[in-house]
Amino acid sequence: MQVLLDTVTFIWAIDSPERLSKRAMTVLRDQKNIRLISAISLSEIAIKRALGKLNFSKTDVSVGVADLQARLLPYGAEHAYQLFDLPPHHNDPFDRQIISQALVEEIPVVTIDEKFKLYAGLKVIW
Repeated sequence: MQVLLDTVTFIWAIDSPERLSKRAMTVLRDQKNIRLISAISLSEIAIKRALGKLNFSKTDVSVGVADLQARLLPYGAEHAYQLFDLPPHHNDPFDRQIISQALVEEIPVVTIDEKFKLYAGLKVIW
């Protein structure tokens, strides 16, 4: 099964795995699962670091991706077009893009964010 980690799940998986739910941890540890990190999450981390809101370096991200044996999910036009059809349940532009990707790719998102559950057709794991 493929799973897409939202940004906070990715950070917690690297920095404080004790904050993950048991179900999320089980999904992430299962070597049969393909763990995906959105290119959007890399942008979000870089932007928040530049703004002083997050202390997570490029090296931290690279090592985290490697440690999780994750694959990067590129953000493309089909994901952006999906945004036109998303209801305004969530104001965070990064999360909206990750939701869009998950819907287009038809893969569940591993997230603690309850607002993700408001999107029809989106499977949330937590």
